[in-house]
Amino acid sequence: MTGPAQPTARYGADALDSFCRAVFLAAGADEATADAATRAMMHGSRLGVDSHGVRLLGHYVATMTQGRVNPRPAPRILSEFGAVATLDADNAHGALGAYRAQEKAVELAGRFGIGAVAIRNNSHFGPAGAFALAAAEAGCIGMAFCNSDSFMRLHDGAERFHGTNPIAIAVPVKDGDPWLFDMATSAIPYNRVQLYRSLGIPLPEATASDPEGRNTTDPERAEMLAPLGGEFGFKGAGLAGFVEILSAVLTGMKLSFEILPMPGPDLSTPRGMGAFVMAIRPEAFLPQENFQDNMARYLATLRGSRAVPGRTVMAPGDREWAEAERRRSLGIPIDQTTVDSFNQLAQAYGVPAPAPAASPT
Repeated sequence: MTGPAQPTARYGADALDSFCRAVFLAAGADEATADAATRAMMHGSRLGVDSHGVRLLGHYVATMTQGRVNPRPAPRILSEFGAVATLDADNAHGALGAYRAQEKAVELAGRFGIGAVAIRNNSHFGPAGAFALAAAEAGCIGMAFCNSDSFMRLHDGAERFHGTNPIAIAVPVKDGDPWLFDMATSAIPYNRVQLYRSLGIPLPEATASDPEGRNTTDPERAEMLAPLGGEFGFKGAGLAGFVEILSAVLTGMKLSFEILPMPGPDLSTPRGMGAFVMAIRPEAFLPQENFQDNMARYLATLRGSRAVPGRTVMAPGDREWAEAERRRSLGIPIDQTTVDSFNQLAQAYGVPAPAPAASPT
């Protein structure tokens, strides 16, 4: 397996957004699916989370046309009790299920101060931060969790067990970008293994394991990811387990080791994935002005704290928001493999391929 391809051109966000929507619609998706899937992918591409960005368009179209994902679903609330609810996504694209659930969580938070929604019969939802951010944009503290097919070993384990099981949290900030934390519970993402493999350089210590579960710095020997924490990997494994409980145990959906692999070869069978989202209304706990002042004081002190020489202290999300601003002016970098995929989709569905805005710098 080769590493991530290098950027070949930059594209305007609007052009990519329009192209993705047009392809989804031409492939048979309804408007709600095209909107949610594009919105989530563009979150990744705008903020520099390219592994979960528009490069997934071809894969998502394949899952919709081959039967894994329902391109015209009817998500519905199965049950509701006080501040909690359960949503059946009807095997929708994962982003549609997650956005619908977060909208419901925000509504519940408006009534009860907090809202939590379990999601059933969903699929891969892309960047978890997109759904936490949706709550923050509505004035709530947002959270999103999802398990995925097995890729990470347990602490002292010798086989794949949990998925990378992300945790995402977003907090609204007055007159500023939200505090945005989006992490996998593995030590590194697998695309880092691919990158180091393509560059022929060793991996950081305690980030990946060979087929016997032993730590390796050789990217060619990396068979699975290590949990976050190195020698204290029980922390990452425990966090992954917490996500597993919320996303699969609590929803009645498949555990990571039961989920069909994302790449296939079976793209016709629904994966039966679960997810979980929450929203908290700050003013349910203290006046909104106090909350905003507290966040401002916290962030100002954090960003102004002393850093080691040559480094900068940043709040969660600062790097991503800076990259989003850079890409807003320079365009979004797209690798040649994805460009080729765009051209193939354009030809297959009679949709004009997006034109590059500029060469990467």
